[in-house]
Amino acid sequence: MKKIKLDKDEKNILESFESGEWQSVKNVKKEIEKHQQYARATLIKDKRVNIRISSKDLEELQVIAVEDGIPYQTLISSILHRFVNGRLVERPRST
Repeated sequence: MKKIKLDKDEKNILESFESGEWQSVKNVKKEIEKHQQYARATLIKDKRVNIRISSKDLEELQVIAVEDGIPYQTLISSILHRFVNGRLVERPRST
């Protein structure tokens, strides 16, 4: 049998599962609906903002967006959303 290599995150998940930390959700449909409502509320875009940024920064954002396959406005919105929710993590960018 071929041994599968796991990365660090995958190993942590497997260890967590094997140690019994994971539990089944009692009412899966209700939980899915609840999280779908959260997602819908998060995705509502009801305000418009105009900002001035350097052309260099905008060009870099556009490059990143193309690499990610998304519109650059969506990328900017996502960055701002993660920032205000304390989930923006800085990672080194490959050049």
